[in-house]
Amino acid sequence: MYKNIIVAIGLSVASAAGASGLALPAFSTMAVGGAIDGWQLVRPAPKANDTRYSLTSDAGVAVLKAEADHSMSGLIHSVRVDVRQTPLLRWRWKIGAPVRTADMRQKNGDDYAARIYVLFDYPAEKLPFGTRAKLKLAETLYGQKIPTAALNYVWDNRYPVGTIQPNAYTDRARMVVVETGSARAGEWITETRDLAADFRAAFGEEAPDVVAIALATDTDNTGESAVAWYGDIELLPRK
Repeated sequence: MYKNIIVAIGLSVASAAGASGLALPAFSTMAVGGAIDGWQLVRPAPKANDTRYSLTSDAGVAVLKAEADHSMSGLIHSVRVDVRQTPLLRWRWKIGAPVRTADMRQKNGDDYAARIYVLFDYPAEKLPFGTRAKLKLAETLYGQKIPTAALNYVWDNRYPVGTIQPNAYTDRARMVVVETGSARAGEWITETRDLAADFRAAFGEEAPDVVAIALATDTDNTGESAVAWYGDIELLPRK
């Protein structure tokens, strides 16, 4: 399963973010219990149950709640962003608890209480022939287009904050540990990441345009349950 990279199939690409930044469709402006507008459900693990996503109120603010029970699906929003102009990604999230038996180094442990995906428009022709062949084979097997580069910001259960690790399924997705363990579970945390710097650290070169942002709470490999909440996600210029 190439669930490590949420696939961007049939997504229209929005215009690049301007100097004032770009707010993705904001959960805080949506109706509690209503439709999750502007975000598309994707099922990169077709045989798994769907994670349940709903809009709920937290301290009087509408947020996205994700409930996973041996399940995997995600939400994705397509947007083309030049990271040279708009390199900062900011979001807030909260989890009930980390996925206890997860291990990002193992395929059967590739589960997270919360993760944010950033998909990049990396030219396939720049990849080694062997990598291109593997991606093409994966696309044939799973019937889905596999992005050529992605960062996964994760709330992990064991590895230290700052860990950057190739995904257990493909080195075209790099896992970046932003939070770890249960010490801050139940607490809203605001994160800000420099996409240009993180891409450089993960892949050793300059970042191409972002083409989509996604999120997921998943437990299909470990068979556990997890709950998380996501606040608004923004793309911002440096001040």
